[in-house]
Amino acid sequence: MTLTASSDSVGIVIPQTQEFTAPLTLDCGVVLKSFSLVYETYGRLNAARDNAVLICHALSGDHHAAGFHSIDDPKPGWWDNCIGPGKPIDTNRFFVVCPNNLGGCGGSTGPLSINPASGKLYGADFPLVTVRDWVESQARLADTLSIDTWAAVMGGSLGGMQALQWAIDYPHRLRHAIVVAAASKLSPQNIAFNEVARHAIRSDANFHAGRYYEHGVVPEHGLMLARMLGHITYLSDDVLMARFGRELRDGKLNYGYDIEFQIESYLRYQGESFVKRFDANSYLLMTKSLDYFDPAARFGDSLKDAVARTDAKFLVASFSSDWRFSPARSREIVRALLDADLDVSYVEIDSELGHDSFLLNIPLYHAALRTYFQGITCHVV
Repeated sequence: MTLTASSDSVGIVIPQTQEFTAPLTLDCGVVLKSFSLVYETYGRLNAARDNAVLICHALSGDHHAAGFHSIDDPKPGWWDNCIGPGKPIDTNRFFVVCPNNLGGCGGSTGPLSINPASGKLYGADFPLVTVRDWVESQARLADTLSIDTWAAVMGGSLGGMQALQWAIDYPHRLRHAIVVAAASKLSPQNIAFNEVARHAIRSDANFHAGRYYEHGVVPEHGLMLARMLGHITYLSDDVLMARFGRELRDGKLNYGYDIEFQIESYLRYQGESFVKRFDANSYLLMTKSLDYFDPAARFGDSLKDAVARTDAKFLVASFSSDWRFSPARSREIVRALLDADLDVSYVEIDSELGHDSFLLNIPLYHAALRTYFQGITCHVV
């Protein structure tokens, strides 16, 4: 497929890399003496430097949120339907920044990077990072870009958790926080799903205690199972029924253990394609970051007290069929914000598409984002 011109696309984008030489002390106590972040930008930073929007990615995301990497690139960034000229996050008005998180596998420092202490890939030796660590690294990126205050920090799922953490850790460095399909902490059920996924990876014969690079193999089977499990939780029962039902791939039962139902074929395809683009050690790390997220813990388990210092206004959005991060979890965030006398808007979108709804072009969802961003004041580009 060849890229065709589109008036609402940011077009071809080139990832950038920022090197940081000042040490970063992580929550786990490990000090990264240096690190790098890969990021992309869309739109232009205005002279007042007040139109910058930070996009935080979810568990399996990266820095490529919009546009294409070449004219032959068949697939745009993961939030391309939302970011671009005239889109809800309008790059005619806003300067959008999306970094790949520390510990990811999109080029930022992580398990696939060289460990300066050994001269080999970090692999399993890369330290666990938290959402607070990501926010700190993103704040340093903002410093290098001479952005004192973000017009907005936005994300869905794990990205929404980062937006919430930004408001807590840097209460005066963002004017708006957009928290989509997220929660203030994981439920025991969600932690359980993550543990099963990690166990699948770590039990793979090719895992080699996380040192599979040295053996020239990849724990494909375990990572594939982890993705298949995760993907089930991202979709609703309604969308699975509507898309696949009990349809048989061959039109008949074969009385065996190979693929028979179309849903089985779909899940295997998702797992196999994921293995080609994501690193198993990064997946382990990202799911642990999800498990650890609990910003209220440092404030006597009071989310109200955690957010009380921020100057930010909030938009919180949820989706009716999202059972991974249900609307009830978003309403918990809204209640804490209201109890802290903060300015918050809340929208629950009727959608049958489950947790993945936050990535999709749902008219009411996009209308809510568009209206909210139109209300964010900034100088002309």
